[in-house]
Amino acid sequence: MARQTFDSKDLRIHNKSDRPDNIVKKENDIYMECERIQKELPSFLRSYFTYLKGNVLPMTRLAYLHDIRFFMNYLINETDLTEADVPRKITSDEMNNIEAADINLFIDYCRKYMVDNGETVTVFENSNRSLARKKSSVSVMFKHLYRDGIIDRNITDGFDPIRVSKPGEREIKALQDDEVMIMLDAVTTGNGLTNHELSYWEKTKLRDKAILVMFVTYGLRLSELQQLNLSSFNFSRGEFKIYRKRGKESTMPLNRSVQMVLNDYITTERNTVIPEDSAAEDALFLSLQGKRITERAIRELVKKYTSIALNTSRRGGYSPHKLRATAATSLIGRGNSIYDVAALLDHEQVTTTQLYAQHKMNVKRDLVSDMEWELERTEDE
Repeated sequence: MARQTFDSKDLRIHNKSDRPDNIVKKENDIYMECERIQKELPSFLRSYFTYLKGNVLPMTRLAYLHDIRFFMNYLINETDLTEADVPRKITSDEMNNIEAADINLFIDYCRKYMVDNGETVTVFENSNRSLARKKSSVSVMFKHLYRDGIIDRNITDGFDPIRVSKPGEREIKALQDDEVMIMLDAVTTGNGLTNHELSYWEKTKLRDKAILVMFVTYGLRLSELQQLNLSSFNFSRGEFKIYRKRGKESTMPLNRSVQMVLNDYITTERNTVIPEDSAAEDALFLSLQGKRITERAIRELVKKYTSIALNTSRRGGYSPHKLRATAATSLIGRGNSIYDVAALLDHEQVTTTQLYAQHKMNVKRDLVSDMEWELERTEDE
C-alpha cells in the first residue's frame, strides 16, 4: 500500500491490482495534478475537462491543461480581453468576445516570450510542434464551448495553420552501431569523462551501463525504464514486465548481455545504497541518495554518454528517445521484420516502424565516399 501527502494529510493508495504500487502512484500523481489545475480554471470548462479525462492519455491531458492555464494567464497579463486577475475569474462572456485573430496573436506570442521572476529573465522559445499542441489545446476548448452553447461562434476555422514536418520529412537521429560501442566503452572505462564526472562515475558506472544497455536493447520509453522494479524481473524465467501507455502490460525476454549488466549492478552497486524509504525499496535504479532515480537524471546521463560517442558537447548529446530510435534502426538493420520490431517497441501503427526501415544509417556516407575531391586532387599533385 503506497502512501503520499495530500493537503497535509496522508493519502493511502489501496492497490488491489497486480500492477506495482509505484505505477499506480505515478498515475495518481498525474491525476491529482490535473485535478489541481482544473480548480484554477473557470468552471464553465467542465465539459472540456470531462472530454480530456475520457479521451486522451493522462500525460496528454496534463499537457493540455497546462496549455489552457497558460492561455488564461496570457489573457490576463498580456491583453485587455479580460478584467480577471486569476484564470478562474475569467467569464464566459469574455470568452465569447475572443476572436480568431486573438488566438493567432497568442500562438505568435508563444513562439518566443520572456518571463521575469524579479531576479532573472528567462527566454522561452517553442518549436512548431509545441505551437501545434498549444493550438490544438485551445482549439478543442473553443469547440467544446461552442458545442455547449457557452460561446456563440466556432472561431477555430480562423486559426492560422502551423507547418509541422511530417514524420517522413524529419531526419531520424540515432546512434550508429559503432557509436553505441563507443558509448558503452565510455561508461565501462570512464574514457571521455571529466575529472568531476569521474568522481560520480566510480559510484554509478554499473547502474549507468545497465540503463544504457536496456535502452539500446529494448527501445524502452523513458518512463518505462524509470519505473522498473526489482520485482519486475523473473531471472529464473529470463523475463521482466514493463507497463506501457494506456495501462498495457508487456513481458520482455532477457538476453545474456542484459542479465549480465543487471546482475553486476544489483549485486554490487545497488547493495551499497540504502533505500531512503519503503517506496524506494523495490525500485531497480536508485540514486546515490537512495531514491528512485528521476527521469531528469536519466536524461542527463544519457546525454553525457551519447555526447562522448558523438564527439560533441554535453548539450549535443542525445535524449533517451533517440536511444529508442537507435534500438529500432539497429534491429531493422540486422534484418528483423518491421512487424516484430513494432511489437517490441509498442508502436500502435506499423507505419511508425516503417520510418526506421526507410532510414538507412550509412546511405549518405556511402554516397559521398567516392566523391573525395580534395583527396584526389592532392594525390594527383
